[in-house]
Amino acid sequence: MATAELRESLKQRACDTIDRLKNDLVGISTDIHAHPEENWEEVFAHSRLTDALGDNGQDVRRKAYDLDTAFELRTGSKGATVAVLCEYDALPGIGHGCGHNIIAAAGLGAGLALAPLAEEAGGRLRLMGTPAEEGGGGKIEMARRGAFDGVHAAMMVHPYDTDLARMNAIAIQHALVKYVGEAAHAAVAPHKGRNALDAAVLGYMNVAALRQHIMPTERIHGIFLKGGEKPNIVPRETEMDWYVRSNTINTLQPLKQRVAACLEGGAHAAGCHMHLEWQPNPFADIVDNIPLLAAYVSNSARVGRSLTTDELPGTGGGSTDMGNVSYLTPSIHPMIAVAPSGISLHTPEFAEHAVSEAATKAIIDGAKIMAMTAIDMWTNDALANEVREAFGDGVVPEGVL
Repeated sequence: MATAELRESLKQRACDTIDRLKNDLVGISTDIHAHPEENWEEVFAHSRLTDALGDNGQDVRRKAYDLDTAFELRTGSKGATVAVLCEYDALPGIGHGCGHNIIAAAGLGAGLALAPLAEEAGGRLRLMGTPAEEGGGGKIEMARRGAFDGVHAAMMVHPYDTDLARMNAIAIQHALVKYVGEAAHAAVAPHKGRNALDAAVLGYMNVAALRQHIMPTERIHGIFLKGGEKPNIVPRETEMDWYVRSNTINTLQPLKQRVAACLEGGAHAAGCHMHLEWQPNPFADIVDNIPLLAAYVSNSARVGRSLTTDELPGTGGGSTDMGNVSYLTPSIHPMIAVAPSGISLHTPEFAEHAVSEAATKAIIDGAKIMAMTAIDMWTNDALANEVREAFGDGVVPEGVL
């Protein structure tokens, strides 16, 4: 175990490096914000981030784990392995309304500060670029390919409208539904048709009724993708897109069955057939590792951001593939303020704040807090043991991978 003096020296050097890189980090964040790319298409962001690592003398692995827009940097030869994660995909229509440009820059800053210190600190670093968080589950695909094998702690920081240690993210699975009926002339021979739009509407109403009888924290939301061709043709095919969310990956499974039964009921009533496809890579809930989080909270206070490890009401409902990671290795997913209170994620207004002065401060503060927390993991055996014990037996529930 390193001395307290060495630990403080390492932290100061990491913070000094991040301060020195401030303009570069903010420039990268701004560039990624100006070039929004959706799931699996983050070519510009991948290039910008990996070029920055290469320019700083790091041997980065591009297109890591056979994923074109993933990357990984590994340094250190002994000790605890800490993974710092970057996200950089955007949303359709509103660009970086979730502020992933900030996540990317903060993670990059932490990685560049930690890489030259890992050997001296007695630890290992994995800086990972994880694509497709907004749909697709990049972290899950990387996990299946071994990205998190041997990792002792994983962390990232996500922008928000307030500082939070815990997001309280819940589990989600995506479903695509198609109803198939029979076309007919809607005026001349409606009796010969089977109305797939009726089936979809009835299925939607069944789910609406179900919403009265689920847990207050559970969420079900869907849209119509296709509703027919013309009013005088009995709709022969309709398509819907659904998200089903529950508190945990375990409680998600029975809720999925209830939703499927509601949708199937619409098909039966309208005399149609239904095809339901649960999409791959459901997102699990986040299981925060409290000792690791406590170290983050302590380091957050050093940069003037006061947090608590308590669960706070009204701070949940979203979902992320970081939840799956949290079932595989001790993990945290704190939130860092970049927008005024009440400005919601996934809005054009939040996207504007993702390149504000507050965003700049969040990049630098987030990078420093994560870097200092990684150093704590590397240099404090007692913390590393507490983190491992809090993680438990590491049993992976159905649906995580």
